[in-house]
Amino acid sequence: MRVDYLTALLFYGGPDQIMTVTSGLASALGILLIFWNKLTGLFSRVVRGLKRSADAPIAEKTSVDSR
Repeated sequence: MRVDYLTALLFYGGPDQIMTVTSGLASALGILLIFWNKLTGLFSRVVRGLKRSADAPIAEKTSVDSR
């Protein structure tokens, strides 16, 4: 069985590639955790605003005769 060496190199996941990927993921998670309180507060304000606008009654246009 012949092994295609280029394919083997493309699928190789050694420690130098894995550590780079996991370091990037850890950095992204760290930034998310730093701002987690602000993100959840923003999300809850948006949800409350949408809920309030959905519960608000629709104003009906009425014509007022001023005569």
